[in-house]
Amino acid sequence: MSSSRSETASAPAPDEPERTPAAGAEAAAAASGGAGPSGDRPPPGAGPAAEVSGARLLAALLDGMDAALCAFDAEGRVTHWNREAERILGWSAAEAVGRLGFTGWAVRAADAADLHGRLTAAMAAPGRQVHEFALLRKDGGRVLVRTQTAGVRGPDGVPTGLYCAFSEVHAQIDLERSIALSEAMFDDAPWGVVLVDVDLRPTVVNAHAARALGIGRTTLLGRPLGDVVTGGVEELEAALTHVLAEGAPGGRTELWVTLRGAEGERRRCWSCGFLRLASPLAEQPVPLGVAWLFQDVTEDRQARQEADRSRFRASQLRRAEAAAAECEEPMEAAVTHLDFALAGYADHVLLDLCDGDHFRRAAASPAGGPGPVGRAPDGGRLPVRYAAGHPARQAVERRGAVRTSAGAAAEGWAAERRWPADAVHGLATVLRSRGRTLGVLTFLRGAGRPAFERPDAEYAQSVAARVAAAVDLARALE
Repeated sequence: MSSSRSETASAPAPDEPERTPAAGAEAAAAASGGAGPSGDRPPPGAGPAAEVSGARLLAALLDGMDAALCAFDAEGRVTHWNREAERILGWSAAEAVGRLGFTGWAVRAADAADLHGRLTAAMAAPGRQVHEFALLRKDGGRVLVRTQTAGVRGPDGVPTGLYCAFSEVHAQIDLERSIALSEAMFDDAPWGVVLVDVDLRPTVVNAHAARALGIGRTTLLGRPLGDVVTGGVEELEAALTHVLAEGAPGGRTELWVTLRGAEGERRRCWSCGFLRLASPLAEQPVPLGVAWLFQDVTEDRQARQEADRSRFRASQLRRAEAAAAECEEPMEAAVTHLDFALAGYADHVLLDLCDGDHFRRAAASPAGGPGPVGRAPDGGRLPVRYAAGHPARQAVERRGAVRTSAGAAAEGWAAERRWPADAVHGLATVLRSRGRTLGVLTFLRGAGRPAFERPDAEYAQSVAARVAAAVDLARALE
């Protein structure tokens, strides 16, 4: 024992309560990591080396704790005081160990009796007791702490002391808020939350994400994302890998994905945010994984795309009318309408005019690749042999539009209908003017475009009305 520590134990400062010589000796032992209130010393005969080793191990354990901890013997004197307790209150172990309770140094006089009563009751009570009270720092400031106390009993069941772990209330509340936020995000959040590990395997999936993915909350755990996300999984995994390596991007990211489900595939648009997770206990920021948050914005994006598409098509119709007005021949004007209609809409267009029960090709886009629509080199004299049930004949019979797609059997599908070989989607709409059927206008799309839908049919009919007027004028002028 050093002389300075003996002086500290035997000569209290004016504002310190008297400590007994026994308490001073115990203070010196505890300050260096001595036995606890239960007398958990090495067994007799173990020797000084074992006692010193056990004391050092206990001191290291106490000082390594994240919570402040102090211990009291059966008389209420402080026997242990770790570094976190010193950090919160400012009193070192040498200054705290050996004092009788907190009275006179770490608690106001007005609160001393109540605090002493709580500690005494906790020593005799079974289990763990939780309290909140204000303590005094060494600099005179007050700090509200939350304590967990548990009595220590000897082999005969008699109370021999008390352990008291405490932390600042605001730190505890911050922790509880973080836990509550985490629980709420995984239960009631209005957006999807998925935690993935460093191998990009989901470890936690909240209820909203499970509904969006069309699976149960535990179905995807530990499995590759590609088991559920078929289209767009490469972009998603690339984003997660980037976050693990570089950190979260500055803003949100939109991803279009295709989901596999019992009812087939679904195309969805997700607005995503990413957060890199790192352990708060590690000295260096080692990533634990990524928190992936997303919202389904498919309907909003589809509505926005549809609005943009409608504006573009309306602009194309106006431009086509302006260009057609400059054409000297009506059939040239009809071809001009088809050129403007193809942009961003289809890969091929065919203009077939009726000649009794037959059709004759009047104009078409190049079959081998992109290019302007041209009039038939034979002047539309050779017939086009469409079989019964052909979409062009159906459009004439119904006096409307007919949509069709190759589906899985794409090979030979276009050749059977006498269309360009790369066509997999078709839309045929009738040409009518002054109560008469003049022909059929057919738009075709390749595999790189989606199938025609109802808005596409409406646009085709708008183009067909303008083309029909031009064809009718050309026939009237013949």
